[in-house]
Amino acid sequence: MTATLVAKDLAAGHGERSLFSGLDLVVAPGDVIGLVGVNGAGKSTLLRLLAGLDTPEHGGLRLSPPTATVGHLPQEPERREGETVRGFLARRTGVAAAQAAMDAATQGLVDGTPGADDAYATTLERWLDLGGADLDERAEEVTDSLGLTVGLDRPMTSLSGGQAARAGLASLLLSRYDVFLLDEPTNDLDLDGLERLERFVQGLRAGTVVISHDREFLARTVTKVLELDLAQQRTRLYGGGYEAYLEERETARRHAREEFEEYADKKAALEGRAQTQRSWMDKGVKNARRKAGNDNDKIGRKFRSEASEKQAAKARQTQRMIERLDVVDEPRKEWELRMEIAAAPRSGAVVATLRDAQAVRGDFRFGPASLQIDWADRVAITGANGAGKSTLLAALLGRLPLDAGHASLGSGVVVGEVDQARKLFHGEESLMDAFCAAVPDTEPADVRTLLAKFGLKAHHVTRSATSLSPGERTRAALALLQGRGVNLLVLDEPTNHLDLPAIEQLESALDAYTGTLLLVTHDRRMLDAVRTTRRVEVADGKVTETVAGP
Repeated sequence: MTATLVAKDLAAGHGERSLFSGLDLVVAPGDVIGLVGVNGAGKSTLLRLLAGLDTPEHGGLRLSPPTATVGHLPQEPERREGETVRGFLARRTGVAAAQAAMDAATQGLVDGTPGADDAYATTLERWLDLGGADLDERAEEVTDSLGLTVGLDRPMTSLSGGQAARAGLASLLLSRYDVFLLDEPTNDLDLDGLERLERFVQGLRAGTVVISHDREFLARTVTKVLELDLAQQRTRLYGGGYEAYLEERETARRHAREEFEEYADKKAALEGRAQTQRSWMDKGVKNARRKAGNDNDKIGRKFRSEASEKQAAKARQTQRMIERLDVVDEPRKEWELRMEIAAAPRSGAVVATLRDAQAVRGDFRFGPASLQIDWADRVAITGANGAGKSTLLAALLGRLPLDAGHASLGSGVVVGEVDQARKLFHGEESLMDAFCAAVPDTEPADVRTLLAKFGLKAHHVTRSATSLSPGERTRAALALLQGRGVNLLVLDEPTNHLDLPAIEQLESALDAYTGTLLLVTHDRRMLDAVRTTRRVEVADGKVTETVAGP
């Protein structure tokens, strides 16, 4: 069925901190609304409110028709202990909950519960609408097409990161909700997965709200953009696609700045004129008093008095002009991540070497691979999920025990890494303790200052690292790169969970970085924006190389 979700006057916050208020939104059939804003602006919070999972501080929601289904797919799919891939897909598509409701209604029929007939009819219709009747058949087909060949009865917790990403994509492609709420669906997807997701979203008749850091995905799919502006404490809906949003936002910001500057210039000019007029008036009064003592000329005294009164009248008139000006508030400067990557002294000429390296992990075979990374090489590493990109990084860094061949790091290599799992900030210790342990020579006060530059304030540093959001953990990992010098920078999907301004700042920092770079990313715009000198492709554990463009 077609459905419309209407939000009216929504407000939400964390404690005393307001995220947004007075938010109105209509999600109509065919809409694809991109939700953008800095980390912490309330994007995921808004999705949970729209899904009915949380209660707003103010305002309400209306779903038309009320029986329509709303699917909320969070950015970190929960992998439950003992849950199979089949069970995961049933839960994420809503079929499992619909099946449970239908089973309860069936039991009501058996027990002769009043109203059981209507309850059964309603739950059956919901189960059919969500695709419960042929879910297993479709699941086999979709998972096969995605290359997820582990079998539907395999426990989700046993899947690799790439396999779990494919399962998450499969759950979305199998879903038949009337409204879709997608929180970072592009995370961990390879280029093939991104293209499949784009085709799916482009073909939806259902209304959709999507959060994504992938600028190319947004440009290809969204029809409107809702911006949560935390700095200005306001929300704004832009018509048109993502590129139109960028242009309109920049135009609006430029006009706001021009209007304020025009107002400020006019006010300053009037205040200067008023000051001059008051100065002339004061001088006239003083002269009149000085001359009044030795001047008996009534005409002269009268003339000087009238001149002073005229100046006073002019000053009052100018003051009234100032008061009648339409006040234009100065646009607040948005917080920006100003990132630098601290450089360690350069390493030797050869940074890392693989010679006929091979490793076998279960069914996966890596190599034989030979590769040499030299000082100041800037290497983009691409390939499908599960192809062996992270394995290649682990081998180059000497972390992967090899079954054959040789791996070595060069002399003087200082590694700075943002790994795909952000493992350093997943423990129970506080963010402050985890960070200080990584930079033991840095004073705690300096650590707090550094983290604050990355948007991690006092209330973040005392929390356990594992309680941080994915975006906050990524910011902490980037702050670490600025806090300690490196000459080999290893980035494995660094844009995952980062907001768009932070991604642009990271790209700028990478452009200024002079050391050796190993970059794994599926972000198509980052691959275009970041200067690389070599391109390495990994497929089925095999490594091939092409020379990158200028």
